[in-house]
Amino acid sequence: MPRDVTMPQLGMAQDAGKIVAWLKAPGDAVTKGDALFEVETDKATMEVEAQASGFLTGVTAGEGEDVPVGAVIAQISDSADDDTPALQPAPANSDDLPTGKSVTMPQLGMAQDTGLLVNWLKSPGDAVAADDLLFEVETDKSTMEVTAGFDGYLAATLAEAGQEVPVGAQVAIISADKPTNPVARSVTATSAPTPQPVADKPQPPQAEKKPTTLPPATTDGRILASPKARRLALEQGLDLALLIKAGHPQPFHVADLDTLRAIPTETPVATAAAASMSLTAEIASDGFTDFAAWAATNGLTDADALLAGLVGASMTAPCTVTIDRFGQQQSYIVPAGRSLSEVTQSDDTPDLILRDLRGTALRSVSVGATDRPVLTLMSGTSGLKLTLECTAAQMDGAAAIHLLTTFADRMEHPLHHLL
Repeated sequence: MPRDVTMPQLGMAQDAGKIVAWLKAPGDAVTKGDALFEVETDKATMEVEAQASGFLTGVTAGEGEDVPVGAVIAQISDSADDDTPALQPAPANSDDLPTGKSVTMPQLGMAQDTGLLVNWLKSPGDAVAADDLLFEVETDKSTMEVTAGFDGYLAATLAEAGQEVPVGAQVAIISADKPTNPVARSVTATSAPTPQPVADKPQPPQAEKKPTTLPPATTDGRILASPKARRLALEQGLDLALLIKAGHPQPFHVADLDTLRAIPTETPVATAAAASMSLTAEIASDGFTDFAAWAATNGLTDADALLAGLVGASMTAPCTVTIDRFGQQQSYIVPAGRSLSEVTQSDDTPDLILRDLRGTALRSVSVGATDRPVLTLMSGTSGLKLTLECTAAQMDGAAAIHLLTTFADRMEHPLHHLL
C-alpha cells in the first residue's frame, strides 16, 4: 500500500516548512534513503530522505510552497500509476475550543509518523511558561519531555495519556487569559484521520514481490534493532538473537517482540538487563559557537567535524563519533592527538553517538541503554546541558565521569583543547 510523505518537523518551534526543490519527479523510482526534496525552515535547509522504496506519486505541494508540519505532500507507491488519494488528518472541531496558540505533536525523527503521549505534566487550566515541561512523548527511538513553547494558560488538552497522535496534529491550546472552562479531550475527537471514499477502478498490476532476505551480519556481532525494542527486550528478559536463529529479518522493532515471545525455547531465557548509567552536566556558557566561527575563518568549515573532534579527544582516540541531528547522521574518524584538521568523515560503526538537540525546546532526555553510548547536547537555561547514557559494559563509572566532565570543559572553553 502507498506510504505517505509528510512535511517533517526539523525543530520543536517549527509549524511549517518551505519546499525549496523536489529532487525526484512524479513517477520516478525511488529507493529508501534517496534524497527526495529540500525543505527550508527558519534555522536550516535540509534534504529529506525517502522512508520507503517505490515510485513517487500524488505530489500535492510545489516548490516554494509553505506546508504545515505533518501535512501529506506526496506518496511512495508500488506503481508509478497509483493515484490512490492520501488520507489527510481531519481538522479539529474548533467551534467549542478556546482560542490561543496551538501546541502540536513534534517530529523527533525523520521516519516518525506518530508519537505516543506518555503523560501530561500540566493540568487543564494551569498557568504555564514557555520553558515549562508540558508533556512526555515516546517514539521508537526515544522518550522526551516537550515544553509549552508559549506563556499563558493550558486552555485545552486534545489527547489523552497513552494515545498515539499523528505528527503535526494539535495536542493542546495555550491561551493568553485564564480559561473559565478548560477542555480535556481524546485524540479521536480532534485529529484522527477520516477515511475518504475511493471510487471503484481497475487496479494496476502489482510488481512481483521479492523474497525478504536478511541483511548481512555485522562484523562485530551486533543485532540490528530499534532502541525501544532493545530496551523492552532487556527489561523483559528476551533474547533478540533467537529472532535471528528463527530467520526473522532485521532490523527488529517492538512488534517483533510478540514473535519472539512465541518462539519455543529449551531453557528459559535469562538475559538480565544490563546496568545502565545516566549522567548530566550543565555549563554556564556555550563557547563552541564562537569557536566554530573562528575556526571557519581559518579553513575548518565543518562544524560537526570540530564537534566530533572535541568528543573524540575526551575519549580514547583514535575513535569514531557519529553526529545525529534530527535523524540526519554523519560519522567522523577522530585520530589520536589534538589536531582538529585531521578529523575526517567515515562510514565506520561509531564508538559513540552525539545527539545534537541545541536550539530545540527539549530540556531533558531519557532514551535508555542502546548498543552504543549516547551523548545528548541540549540548550540550557543560560548555557548548555549534556547527558551521557551508557551501560556498565560499555564504560565504567570512572570513564563515564571523565568523558562527560572533559567534554563539558571543552564545550565551555574550546581553546583549552588546543593548549
